[in-house]
Amino acid sequence: MDFYLNSEHAQIKAMAESFAREHLQPYAADWDHKEIFPVDTMRQAASLGFAGLFIREAFGGCNLNRFHGALIFEALAQGCVATSAYLSIHNMVGGMIQRFGTADQHQAWLPKLSSFDWLSSYCLTEPSSGSDAASLKTKAIRQGDHYILNGAKAFISGGGVSDLYLVMVRTGEEGPKGISAVIVEKGTPGLSFGKLEEKMGWRSQPTCVVNFDNCRIPVANRLGDEGDGFKIAMMGLDGGRINIAACSLGGAQYGLDLAKSYIKERQQFGRFLSDFQALQFKVADMETELSAARLMVYRAGFMLSQGDPEATLYCAMAKRFATDVGFKVVNEALQLHGGYGYIKDYQIERLVRDLRVHQILEGTNEIMRVIIARKVLS
Repeated sequence: MDFYLNSEHAQIKAMAESFAREHLQPYAADWDHKEIFPVDTMRQAASLGFAGLFIREAFGGCNLNRFHGALIFEALAQGCVATSAYLSIHNMVGGMIQRFGTADQHQAWLPKLSSFDWLSSYCLTEPSSGSDAASLKTKAIRQGDHYILNGAKAFISGGGVSDLYLVMVRTGEEGPKGISAVIVEKGTPGLSFGKLEEKMGWRSQPTCVVNFDNCRIPVANRLGDEGDGFKIAMMGLDGGRINIAACSLGGAQYGLDLAKSYIKERQQFGRFLSDFQALQFKVADMETELSAARLMVYRAGFMLSQGDPEATLYCAMAKRFATDVGFKVVNEALQLHGGYGYIKDYQIERLVRDLRVHQILEGTNEIMRVIIARKVLS
């Protein structure tokens, strides 16, 4: 087992870090404050391949694997957590269409997603079904060559702005076997959007309810067969969990770096804060736990890329551990800043707000524990 990045990995990581420093970090606070969705900046990222990571080169993508993705999202999150998180969702949708779509679907949608000409959203959660995704109520009733959709999806990142929505709907019986996956394009009659949510974090990306009121789409917009939707959703979330865990690593690392710089400059009682052993031990623990989380995320990314049968288990463990550790580290970084950590000028408070939701989305960390326990006790 080689724990060193090879030259390809190092080059990809360095490119993402450079983009984050130049195009994300200087503007992240303003985007957060003014709730600006930086689409033009993300299109610049797309020019480097960051919008089509898991899409084949024939459709404008990079054909990278999940380990590459973890490196990239970790690096981008050091510039702006919310922006990198949206890009991770967009790439998850593209990867799912690449994996489960037909040749016609590939040709219709993947080039637009790779170039970021079209933005995409993932629609699974509903107002009454969050962790219990298999109980979703949004229905798709078949009428000839079309489905008629009725229902609503909640907490949708990119809602109202995205051009393509990957939606899990009920086409059959209750439970997971009655769920199918369909694509709904923006502008389809019957597709509408609720008010923008006022969120604690992730303020630089829009989030809203997506509504379907007799929304008519072609049967040709279905991914896979009827009844495959829950399986498709869960397979997509394996990758999504690595992505969001990687974003936690990047945001936490940036927060820790800010804290280290601060305690080296700040003096109290005639000494630099970095000279106090209590704070040295705190930083040592933060670095150690973040390093351990990074190893878990990288391993999960590698296993998923290899098609390992245990990948789902390791993705769940990595997501649970990395997002918990990431939030703990940035919260400790705020504490190291003292009162200044609570002030927007010092950026730490934004990182705390942005990373908190990672313990909830892509499956709450309580659900991660359910998945882990089922796997290890089966």
